[in-house]
Amino acid sequence: MTKRSEIKVPPKLFKETQNLIKRISKNLDGDFISYWTSNNSRIADEDSVAFYEVLKSDKKKNTLYLFIKSGGGSGEGALRIVNLLRKYYNKIIAFIPLDCASAATMLVLGADSIRMGPLAYLSAIDTSITHDLSPIDKDNDRVSVSQNELSRAIKLWNSNKQPNDKNPYSDLYQHIHPLVLGSVDRATSLSIKLTTDILSYHMTDSKKVDKISNILNSNYPSHSYPITIREALKIGLKVEELDEAINNKLLELNELYSEMAQLAYTDKDELNYHDNEILKVVEGIDIKLFYQKDKDWHYRSEERKWVPLNDNSSWRRIKLIGSKIDESSFHIQ
Repeated sequence: MTKRSEIKVPPKLFKETQNLIKRISKNLDGDFISYWTSNNSRIADEDSVAFYEVLKSDKKKNTLYLFIKSGGGSGEGALRIVNLLRKYYNKIIAFIPLDCASAATMLVLGADSIRMGPLAYLSAIDTSITHDLSPIDKDNDRVSVSQNELSRAIKLWNSNKQPNDKNPYSDLYQHIHPLVLGSVDRATSLSIKLTTDILSYHMTDSKKVDKISNILNSNYPSHSYPITIREALKIGLKVEELDEAINNKLLELNELYSEMAQLAYTDKDELNYHDNEILKVVEGIDIKLFYQKDKDWHYRSEERKWVPLNDNSSWRRIKLIGSKIDESSFHIQ
């Protein structure tokens, strides 16, 4: 059995990211916060508590510059973060150098202005859910089901139905449980509601709000369709080119976060390993919070799946107090 001292630990890079954040902040007329999630993570409701820990640590200026890099997650989490940020700042400007998809697009809609780099994109925000009764894939995991996929399946059925066919649902129910269909429809209504609420924090034109919300929720053939700056302007979002110097520094910051989030697996034997991966970061000047996995995994052959054991995953906090760097666990229930 591998000893605890031999378990791989990813780098925290506090000094490196802080130096870069201070260089970025030096030329801004407001506060700067970065919010970064790895490809193996997602926006969650609890992330708003990590934001609050950063926000309460210092006096605030009128404007917030928010660097966002994320593939998505919880729309409710995005709304909670926007609501919190609006308690502290009159104006929010989003910096988007890379991907800002799904629920992260929801989050960025809460900004007064969006500044996008050459590699940046938003995405459609049509909702997909993974239900307890969802279909199972080849790896014995539940798959997500989206309203867009269901609508297109029904549309195809209607366009190719035979004279004896009655309705598509008898065929759909063989693969997708009726409760999953109901949950997907409810989630779509929720997605539109969340988008509308987030936009209303800074937009007063209700017709424009509804238009943008409906376009993002239903107009794209793919959930991952990349909405570049050109398309974002067509939708009606307030978008500008991101300053090249800032964009380059944000890409440097992304490299550091990516290094922090490197896979930190320690193999014990063919059926057991330990995972110490850092999944997400919320960071401001002199304070960094990050969520780190800290768990064992065991392959349960009879179920053909990996199951977690000894899970000590948690948020961690690194804070500069005077000249001393203090690191501690940060517990969120």
